[in-house]
Amino acid sequence: MTDDIHAATSGSPDEPASHHDPSPARAAVTEQATSSSVAPTSNVAPHRTRKSHGHARRRWFVSLCVAPATILFLIVLVYPTIKVFWMSFFQRTAYSDTQTFVGLSNFQKLFHDPNFVRSFQNTILLLVVVTIVTFAFALVFAAILSREKVKGDSFFRVIFYIPNILSIVVVSAIFSAIYKPENGLLNTILSLFKGEPVQIMWKSERLVILALIIAMVWQAIGYYMVMYMASISSVPESIYESASLDGASNFKQFFTITIPMIWTNIRTTLTFFIISTINMAFLFVTAMTGGGPNGASEVVLTYMYTQAYTNASYGYGMAIGVMVFLFSFILAALVNKVTERDVLEF
Repeated sequence: MTDDIHAATSGSPDEPASHHDPSPARAAVTEQATSSSVAPTSNVAPHRTRKSHGHARRRWFVSLCVAPATILFLIVLVYPTIKVFWMSFFQRTAYSDTQTFVGLSNFQKLFHDPNFVRSFQNTILLLVVVTIVTFAFALVFAAILSREKVKGDSFFRVIFYIPNILSIVVVSAIFSAIYKPENGLLNTILSLFKGEPVQIMWKSERLVILALIIAMVWQAIGYYMVMYMASISSVPESIYESASLDGASNFKQFFTITIPMIWTNIRTTLTFFIISTINMAFLFVTAMTGGGPNGASEVVLTYMYTQAYTNASYGYGMAIGVMVFLFSFILAALVNKVTERDVLEF
């Protein structure tokens, strides 16, 4: 009985089981299905490999293009900046390797140095006044030459831009001649109106900052005027026409349309100008007044140079440089934050 059940369950030993020994037709179908499923993979893999190689080559090309500028940036800017910070903790001369670590003593000395405080005040005064006057005149002149039908507007563009082409030394020489008390152009013109000789000392302690402001504004105004003229010309004319139909005057259009529409450009140039004015003040003071008379026109960079290379206080001069760096960085960040506005699209 058991043998019959086993025979019924297992089948005859002489009869092959179909699920253990597949037929040739079924084996061919299985092989074809397997080959068809593998074939696409063999085609996709080389494509992905070529794509990854393309990305790798592109990354290498970009890296090679950026590398020279990055290396130059690190050597010329980053390393000297770190070196200035490091040297500010030492007491040494500019032309000697002998140095003594003094920690924060140079920075403590700054706030008790009346000459540094005065030079810093002069720097802030120039920054504020020159920036406000330059941008006010640049915007007004740009709006007049762009919006009003001025005859010979191209001629005025060239005339206003010429001072920016001249070097600071040339501009300083021109204004030094204008400010001469004996026969300078400014005193000569005032003498014609007054009817008697005028000999105002424009480089005296009382007026020297004003003399610097006039020269710096004259040199910078044309460059920013041309930039704002380009921005104003991109504002659609239909906006001004709609405002005119609504009864808006040119004065109102200037503050409600022109300035908001070019605000992004104003913001960018403002940050750039404030930082560059610190360097420009150093050049003008060095070329025009030398920091005199009696330190009345001294700015923070000229004082730093005097301390580092004239008074043999190199570490103290580097401490002043660190303060200028931090002041410039904080001021740029503050200006960016204060002038932040929503971008107007047209």
